[in-house]
Amino acid sequence: MILVVDDDSDFLSSVSTLLRNEGYRVDTARTGAEAIEKCSEEFYALALIDVRLPDMDGIQIMEVIEESDPKMRKIIVTGYPRIEDTQRALDYGAHAYLIKPVDPKTLLEKIEKQLKERENELKERYFLLK
Repeated sequence: MILVVDDDSDFLSSVSTLLRNEGYRVDTARTGAEAIEKCSEEFYALALIDVRLPDMDGIQIMEVIEESDPKMRKIIVTGYPRIEDTQRALDYGAHAYLIKPVDPKTLLEKIEKQLKERENELKERYFLLK
């Protein structure tokens, strides 16, 4: 399942529809607190996280997610790119960084790549345990 975290309802709606049309199961959160709560209750293979949210920034969410599920793939999305945010996102485990408006094809390619990498990591881990 993919978690999309953004306070922009138009972005949430369009990305959720795009992903569902591609066959993905999607959940959404409009605040950082909601995203963190959902991550504690549900397994997500990937989170698409906006940097600017009403209650915290997306990188703070990544810090919490990294502690609870370091294998979750995390893609940061922002309409306000800053070098500092990019560096912080990478420091806290972002697997990709996209700038709004995001081209749907590019978004799908990034998501597919990250999910494939996660799948490969899990396969390697499974085979190492045998």
